[in-house]
Amino acid sequence: MALAERMLELVRAVPPGRVTTYGDIAAAAGSRSPRLAGRVLAEMSDESVPWYRVVRADGTPAPHLRDEQTGRLAEEGVRVRDGRVDLRKLRWRW
Repeated sequence: MALAERMLELVRAVPPGRVTTYGDIAAAAGSRSPRLAGRVLAEMSDESVPWYRVVRADGTPAPHLRDEQTGRLAEEGVRVRDGRVDLRKLRWRW
């Protein structure tokens, strides 16, 4: 449970207008599993967790949430061009 809570706190720390990846969240929390980070977000996040700021390693949104995720990111000024976020410019690191 402590690992999952750490992952959620890390996502909460990503500022508006920036993104991170599932792998970044996992690594910063002390895990080697990006899939675990995705599962934690899917099963444990609430309104305080800006899950939409987490993208796949290639900068693409989660396929099943693409429209909602890109819409929320656009509200924060994050452009999704050709289906991807420019991680070189917008990636948040701790």
